Amino acid sequence: MTDTADVQATIEELWIHPVKSCAGVRVAEAELTDTGLLYDRAWMVVDAQGEFVSQRELPRMALIQPAFKMGQLVLRAPGMLALHLRLDAVEGPLKVRVWDDEVEAFDMGDLAAQWFSDFLGPEAPASLKQLRLARFDPEVKRPSDPAWTGGREAGTQFADGFALLVTSTASLDELNQRLAAAGHAAVDQRRVRPNIVLGGLQAHDEDRLGALRIDTDAGAALIEPVKPCARCSIPDVNPDTAQTGTAVNDALRAYRADARVNGGLTFGMNAIVLEGDGQMLRVGQRVSGNWRFD
Repeated sequence: MTDTADVQATIEELWIHPVKSCAGVRVAEAELTDTGLLYDRAWMVVDAQGEFVSQRELPRMALIQPAFKMGQLVLRAPGMLALHLRLDAVEGPLKVRVWDDEVEAFDMGDLAAQWFSDFLGPEAPASLKQLRLARFDPEVKRPSDPAWTGGREAGTQFADGFALLVTSTASLDELNQRLAAAGHAAVDQRRVRPNIVLGGLQAHDEDRLGALRIDTDAGAALIEPVKPCARCSIPDVNPDTAQTGTAVNDALRAYRADARVNGGLTFGMNAIVLEGDGQMLRVGQRVSGNWRFD
C-alpha cells in the first residue's frame, strides 16, 4: 500500500490522553505500542468500588490538564497545586472495572487519591466524593472485542475498547459547518478525543478504509479501523469550561446515525494495531490505505 493505494493521507495531529476522560496532550510524535500510543489511557480515575468514572458523571475532569516532564506525569487543575507522578512508580495492587472488564491494576497512592477527590468531589454526587487513581498493569491483557477485530488478538489499556481512535480534519470540518449553520460555535478535535487525526481525506473517509500503512523511520506500521466510534455526551462537554450542552450531538443526530452500531451517533473509527510495536509515529508521516468493501 504505497503509491498504488486507493487513498493517500498524512498524520495531521497526534493526541495522547494519559488519564482516561481528562484532557489530552497534543504531541508531535508518539511511540506506537500493541495497545495504542504509549501512555494513552494508562491511568484511570475510579470510585471507592474501583468503578471507572468519566466526564459523563464528572464533567470537571475535562479541566485536568496532563503534561510529561522529566520522567513524570504532571497534572494541573484550576485552584490546585500540580500533582507530580513518577512514570516508573506505583503503589499497591488495585482491582478496577472499566465497562464490562474487571482487571488487576496499580493504585497510585493516597496523595493522588486526595488530589482527585479534592478537585472533583465538591460537585460530585455522594457516591463519587472519594476517588482514587489507578494505573494499568502492562502485564495484564485486556482484549478488544473479537466480534470487531475479526477474531484477531488485539488489546488496549483503559480506553473504552480499542487501541486507537482515528479521525480526520475533514470530518471535523463538516461537523463545524453543520454547527455554524445551526448558529453554534465551532469545536476542535479535543471534543472527539482522537489519537490520530488524518489530513488529505474527504469527510468520514476513515469510516470506509481497511488497514492503514503508516510510513515511519523504521519502516511501516500497520493499523486497521475496525469499529465506528459511537458517541456519548462527552463531545458536548466544553473542554475549556467543563460546561455541558447538546449542540454537538444534536448536529451528529442529523447525519451520523450508524446502523453498524444499532443507530448510535458515530464520529471516528476505533482501530487496532497490526504491526509496528515500538515504532515512532510523527506528524507529517504518510498514510496509505485501500477502500474496504464489506
